[in-house]
This record gives sequence, structure tokens and C-alpha cells, in this order.
Amino acid sequence: MLNDYLKSPRDVRLELAERAKAERLRQNLTQEALAHAAGISLSTPRRFEKTGDLALASFVEIAFALRRMDGFDALFPAPPVHSLFEAVPRERKRARRPDAS
Repeated sequence: MLNDYLKSPRDVRLELAERAKAERLRQNLTQEALAHAAGISLSTPRRFEKTGDLALASFVEIAFALRRMDGFDALFPAPPVHSLFEAVPRERKRARRPDAS
């Protein structure tokens, strides 16, 4: 996924759908077999492969069924720690809403 920031979110979804379909076919699975293995309805992988639209929970189920969870750890990594002071979590206080009175 080179130049990801030059792609629209829709383009990224469609590319992920194409890659998932290619992996499904590489494993010689039908959409029905994938749906069964993932515990989702048959319409879910059909819609995903066609439109790229999919709920996150279903995407994770498909990735798990295809045994392709290896890349998820790279998403949203914790920021690197540069000093001991950064390693200690700071208590965050929520701002209070002003009274509506």
C-alpha cells in the first residue's frame, strides 16, 4: 500500500477487499466456506469483495478465518518512549461541561 495518503478511504477499502479475496482464492476457499469459518453470513464476504464495505468486527473475523492476523499489531502502535518521565502514564482529567443554566 504505497502512497496510502494519496488514496481515498474507499480506495483503501477496495484494495483490502481485493487482497482478502486473493488470499481466499489462494487458500482455495469459496465465499460460503469463508463465511462459515468466520461465523458470518454469506452476504458479508460477497458484499465486502464487491464494495469494500464491511464492519470492523467482520473484517477481524475474516482475517482470523484466513489466518492473516499478523499485520494487526502494526496498526496504531504505542508512541515510542524517549525518557523515563514519558514512560509513566499521566493522569488525564476530563474537562467539565459548563452549566447550562
